[in-house]
Amino acid sequence: MTSDYSGDDFYCDVALKGAVPLKKEYESDAVLAYHHTRPFWPVHIVVIPKRHIASFVTLSADDTPIFLEMVEVMKTLAASVTAEHGAARILTNLGRYQDSKHLHFHVSSGEPLR
Repeated sequence: MTSDYSGDDFYCDVALKGAVPLKKEYESDAVLAYHHTRPFWPVHIVVIPKRHIASFVTLSADDTPIFLEMVEVMKTLAASVTAEHGAARILTNLGRYQDSKHLHFHVSSGEPLR
């Protein structure tokens, strides 16, 4: 289902509905972190809020607790990835760079696979 998905919110429409198997790194009532279903880097973990938030620039004061939890998750994952692989990056995209219109961060390491 991931290769033929053509909507604009993969996380709400597919991942959070359990439509594809996910290799989870972290899960709470508010946040999910899992290995990307179509990785761009050898290590590619996605951190998302379980509640729909459109993007980084649409975060509101009401989203602060979720965002702070996401930051803690990214900090822990980035430290682990750095310890194991020697480097990590954290990235989010906006506007036309954002394929899925749901706030998400990539924790990754390595050179692009494609």
